[in-house]
Amino acid sequence: MFMTAKKTKQYAVCVYNRGYEVSLEKRKIYQVTTDKTAEQKSLLRVKDESGQTYLYPAKFFILIKLPQTVAKVFGKAA
Repeated sequence: MFMTAKKTKQYAVCVYNRGYEVSLEKRKIYQVTTDKTAEQKSLLRVKDESGQTYLYPAKFFILIKLPQTVAKVFGKAA
């Protein structure tokens, strides 16, 4: 049996939402899902409250590293 490393969740804060004001809230923290194809097109895949993921321009976000205690709380809420 092989052990797999636990995948660390990534988060980003929205800093710009022009054209997506209904979908994105500035200063809100979103969970980011890895999507290599989207990244090649300068897009970021983010998860909303419903658990659905959507693509947005990467420049709308700043990736952040949450303290471990905060990341645990976010992970439970997601």
